[in-house]
Amino acid sequence: MNDDRVMAPDTQAGSPAANQTSAASGVRPDASRDTDRGPLFAGPDAEGYRTRWGGIQTGFVDEPRHAVEEADALVKEVMNRLTEQFSDERMRLEREWEKSDKISTEDLRQAMHRYRSFFERLLSI
Repeated sequence: MNDDRVMAPDTQAGSPAANQTSAASGVRPDASRDTDRGPLFAGPDAEGYRTRWGGIQTGFVDEPRHAVEEADALVKEVMNRLTEQFSDERMRLEREWEKSDKISTEDLRQAMHRYRSFFERLLSI
């Protein structure tokens, strides 16, 4: 699956923050992006969905029932994609803190921050 979320500036590949690891646990404290940043879909994906929606809407005039069926299918597809993205993000968060019994309190604090951001994003939908 294509990961379309925008990375926070301090976690982009090559930045000093992206290259730091916790000596106590070996866990990169910023290995997961802030989940409250960026659009849910990247420009091309969002534009593709909008283009498909426009075609469905235009088709309503000639075939209303078919247009509604297509609209239902498109909404289902987008919801499934969101479910996959959020499930993948939750698994990434879990892997960060669960992989070591010797994880530091600071690493756990940062994991909690990322969970809070993720939780807020889920509630904002």
